[in-house]
Amino acid sequence: MFNNKFFSNGESSSHVRLLRLFIFFSILAISSQNVHAQRRIPDDSKGLIAHDPVMIKQDSLYYLFLTHGGIAKSTDMENWTRIEPAPRNLEWVTDDIVPDYRGGFWAPDIQYYNGLYYLYYSPSAFGKNTSAIGVMTSKTLHQDSPDYKWEDHGMIVQSIPGRDFWNAIDANVIFSKENSGETVGWLSFGSFWGGLKLVKLAPDMKSLAEPQEWYGVAQQERTFGRPDTNGGNGAIEAPFIYHRDGYYYLFASTDYCCRGLESTYKTIVGRAEDVRGPYLDRNETPMYAGGGELIVGETDQYVAVGHCSVYDFDGKTYFVAHGYDKEDEGKSKLVIKEIHWDADGWPSLVY
Repeated sequence: MFNNKFFSNGESSSHVRLLRLFIFFSILAISSQNVHAQRRIPDDSKGLIAHDPVMIKQDSLYYLFLTHGGIAKSTDMENWTRIEPAPRNLEWVTDDIVPDYRGGFWAPDIQYYNGLYYLYYSPSAFGKNTSAIGVMTSKTLHQDSPDYKWEDHGMIVQSIPGRDFWNAIDANVIFSKENSGETVGWLSFGSFWGGLKLVKLAPDMKSLAEPQEWYGVAQQERTFGRPDTNGGNGAIEAPFIYHRDGYYYLFASTDYCCRGLESTYKTIVGRAEDVRGPYLDRNETPMYAGGGELIVGETDQYVAVGHCSVYDFDGKTYFVAHGYDKEDEGKSKLVIKEIHWDADGWPSLVY
């Protein structure tokens, strides 16, 4: 209650109203600052700040999904507008799954299947395989639609230190046709440890198929003698599988991200006639044995380019990734380039 004994009746009510308005707008300003701080809206004036980008098109709009839940939209894949992020409060993530979890997720993947948009994501802790992959769905990506709402279906798979020699992050889903004509979803994922894994999904695309069907599809050499709880130096992550002309192409990132101008990320690729592999490079070296054809590493503009996704739009194939900008303190920027295919069906980029 306000104490009005120092004012006459008219003065009292007037001053009280002014005081209340002052307090209201002060609280509003502080709240706005807090919301802005929580969302950590980056400065995109020198190019869209992006990490682990994936993209999809609905109607005439391209939508970009990023690590930490960011979403941006565009009509031309060049000019992007940030919009309301995806839900970051994942109630199913307990301390038993990710100790000291503080919200948010890494490395999303966006897919459209049977009338729903599926957003796969990974809550994790840096440098540890206390990780999980979950999925949420929405009927639309248009945020002005009454049907726009993400429903979180929780965890699909979890990695536990000491039990699992793999890391449940960097999810990507590819659909394949079985001999029976059935469409099957496959979840690829992984970072360091024993490399990249592939597991069959159930028809709901929200759980693993039973009996479970697993494959190791790519790995880099790892120094012997490190404990299982240590990711080691077998630096490979971020699988993305793309289908073209009878081949499944497995794109992946080797070496190190997230170090600004000291980043050494590279993007490699191999291909297979079966989604299960083996994925081979031009020399027919399997990616599970350290093989992989180099697509891009350092360029004139970027010290490193990686964590890619690949899409077909309007008769062209696009490479979508992030690169560490030499001219902007190594900040992670959105990279979109058209992929060119040679006579033997191998992809390349022109920088």
